[in-house]
Amino acid sequence: MKKHIALFIGILFLLLSGCAEKNSIDDKRIVVAASQTPHAEILEQARAYIESKGYEFEIRVFSDYVLPNEATVSGEIDANFFQHLPYLEDYNKNNKTNLVSVLKVHYEPLGLYQGRRKSLDDLQNAKIAIANDNSNGARGLLLLQEQNIIKLDESKGVNVSVGDVVENPYNVEIIELEAAVIPSQLADVDFAVINGNYALEAQVPQSKLLASEKSDSLAAQTYANIIAVRAENKDKEAIKVLVEALSQPNIAEFINDNYLGAVVPLVDHD
Repeated sequence: MKKHIALFIGILFLLLSGCAEKNSIDDKRIVVAASQTPHAEILEQARAYIESKGYEFEIRVFSDYVLPNEATVSGEIDANFFQHLPYLEDYNKNNKTNLVSVLKVHYEPLGLYQGRRKSLDDLQNAKIAIANDNSNGARGLLLLQEQNIIKLDESKGVNVSVGDVVENPYNVEIIELEAAVIPSQLADVDFAVINGNYALEAQVPQSKLLASEKSDSLAAQTYANIIAVRAENKDKEAIKVLVEALSQPNIAEFINDNYLGAVVPLVDHD
């Protein structure tokens, strides 16, 4: 009896091990990790094209910003779609990995939203929330500078922090919070800079939007949301099909029709 139980456990282990085998980039099946909004929704619009090329297509939704890169590095998935290039470069540096971007798909403009105050004419001593991570915090500060609320040290370029504020004529207080929680804090601050995806997920009314990053700005290109893959896979047929699918005109049309400026397509169809 014990031998039968041991045999059964051994077979079960082999079966489970087989299910956990790494995905192959050449198996006519494209697996992409993505955050739900807007990334997975955009990817779904690429399904028909991908399947027309003879591939199966699987979208795996993650709420975490670390696991998609880990899964791509391990080969469990073929690509991911949730991040911008500065985040990817920081991940590669910290983890000694070599993921690369193969396509800039869209841009999520940061928006400056109403909190307790309704107008940018009422800025004196205002409390303004921005993200506390390096890349989104810098973008928030640059947006405040664009609106002439503060002035930053020009020598820092896009790599600015709160300590680089050189002029603060309205004596605003900049409060750094985790990007995802800022929408829930609107009632406690006077204004807030919110990422486009978080504004969408929290259903922050567009009527509260006072200003946003321009789609042709340096920030738009720098912080474009990308498709990331392992460097050795960037020229594989499956990745080329994925890039082609996301470069079809219907992708930009879907983005424009559904996100009303909170997400801006960047793929050039000319």
